[in-house]
Amino acid sequence: MNRLKKKKQNAGVEVNGNGSVTREPDCGRKQKLAEIHQALINDPVDIETLRRAAGSKGGLLTDELRRKVWPKLLNINVYDLPHKPGRDSLMSGGMRASERAVLQEQMIDIILEVLKYTPQLHYYQGYHDVAVTLLLVVGERMTIAMLDTLSNHHLRDFMDPTMDSTKHILNYLIAEVGTIFALSWLITWYGHVLSDFKHTMRLYDFFLASHPLMPIYLAATIVLHREKEVKKTECDMAMVHHLLSRIPQDLPYELLIGQAQDLFDQYPPSLLAKRAALQPRKSLSISTFQAFQLATLHQRPDSILKRLTKAQGSSTSRQASRYSGLEAALPQERGQLWGKGNRMVKMAVWGLSATLGAAVFAVAQTAMDWGPEALLQLF
Repeated sequence: MNRLKKKKQNAGVEVNGNGSVTREPDCGRKQKLAEIHQALINDPVDIETLRRAAGSKGGLLTDELRRKVWPKLLNINVYDLPHKPGRDSLMSGGMRASERAVLQEQMIDIILEVLKYTPQLHYYQGYHDVAVTLLLVVGERMTIAMLDTLSNHHLRDFMDPTMDSTKHILNYLIAEVGTIFALSWLITWYGHVLSDFKHTMRLYDFFLASHPLMPIYLAATIVLHREKEVKKTECDMAMVHHLLSRIPQDLPYELLIGQAQDLFDQYPPSLLAKRAALQPRKSLSISTFQAFQLATLHQRPDSILKRLTKAQGSSTSRQASRYSGLEAALPQERGQLWGKGNRMVKMAVWGLSATLGAAVFAVAQTAMDWGPEALLQLF
């Protein structure tokens, strides 16, 4: 604990191929922007530099950079995206009721678009928090592609028909105060519990560049950071749960990110599993992570992808893609079912969470307040 507290808040971090991060000196904003730009135009794309930038102080700095770097971290070709599944809409002004309805419809369509192609994926309460965070940063088409990748990798253990895999992941958090308080943190990447959208985006930078269990390590650092508060609380599990489940909005996130990486380096997932005496259980998120990261190392820069796409033609380049049917044309009856929207299915999705609408609109309104001009250009 003392070792962690002595770490400087402005320390940078570097993400390695195994999902760990090591220290690097903090660089200036201009230098960092230049390094990110150079990494994006290298052939192949310098993924290690992008991971290092996402994990270091300040993360990816701007939404414009996030829209360029996030797809690379997930090995997504920005010139091979699915078409929008629903209606094209324009959001302007503030978050009025009609515009909130647009956002709600877009998010439902995105979730259905991802889930319908992979029957083994199941919606869970909190999945929408991830979807809306991506939607507010990268727009509808990119959100479908990113959410699909995350659902099959980083979030895969949460998308089983039962909670067994989720409980297994929570057990990596060795805490005498229990673990259920951290459930919403883990399955939404903290998007459900943070009111300041810039903090949410900062954490998404970090998590997209890290091991799937990194949200667990961050949860541990938050508990350690609040150690004095916990010890002052009445020795009652309900009281402690009440305290921990409400994250203060003024946490030193850069410090905590660095400390989370320290814990990862000192106690990697394999060691945690032994110390927690976890029963053997295959985690799809963990077991596929190394291959997933290796696959990201062979990406071409966008300038070349654009040229190749034009040369090959959109129909040829998408034949091997799981989205080929979306880019060309769905069968008429199927397109009508999903494009116009199956109201009964949509009601079922929204019925899974009574507070879904309020949560989404709160996040959207925060994003509008923080950067309305950036948000409006996405829609």
